[in-house]
Amino acid sequence: MPDYKAQRGFDELLADRRGNLEKPHYRAQVAAIVTAIVRAFRSGNKVLWFGNGGSAADAQHMAAEFSGRFLRDRRALPSEALSVNTSALTAIGNDFGYDRVFSRQIEAFTQKGDVVVGITTSGTSKNIVLALEEAKKRGAVTVAFTGNGGGKVAEIADLSLVGPDGYSAIIQEVHITMGHIICDLVEQELIFNS
Repeated sequence: MPDYKAQRGFDELLADRRGNLEKPHYRAQVAAIVTAIVRAFRSGNKVLWFGNGGSAADAQHMAAEFSGRFLRDRRALPSEALSVNTSALTAIGNDFGYDRVFSRQIEAFTQKGDVVVGITTSGTSKNIVLALEEAKKRGAVTVAFTGNGGGKVAEIADLSLVGPDGYSAIIQEVHITMGHIICDLVEQELIFNS
């Protein structure tokens, strides 16, 4: 494995990314996640997303693709990121600790049949683990977007998208690409196979 913190040029950085989107396990993982999300939307349920840092930004991005639009005109779909309400994040963090910022919101907003997607490149973020555990108790379908072998979240989640090994940026690039593919396939299923 290369020393990611050493000085490296464009060609080496590009080589880090080569082949990351062609892993054979993505097809089945994406198909299962698409099926779960389509089922939720068709049943009147919602999809909730959460993560820390860059993964929080990815959560917001993916939620917006559903509540707004990805490529095609269609009805708005109930999807939200749990990192967008700073008052909730800071109140929960202050009163219950940062480990509970997502699980407390899952407790408030999740119903049986919803899909909850926790994003963590390490697979071990405590607040993501606790939120997925809470979502399972509530009867939601749990999904982990993870990397580096999957980690604890892959053990907990019903479904996982396991990105490559490596540093966060590499994993996030796979997450956002596969996330866009998921959005496109969900949208097509809802529009063309209603």
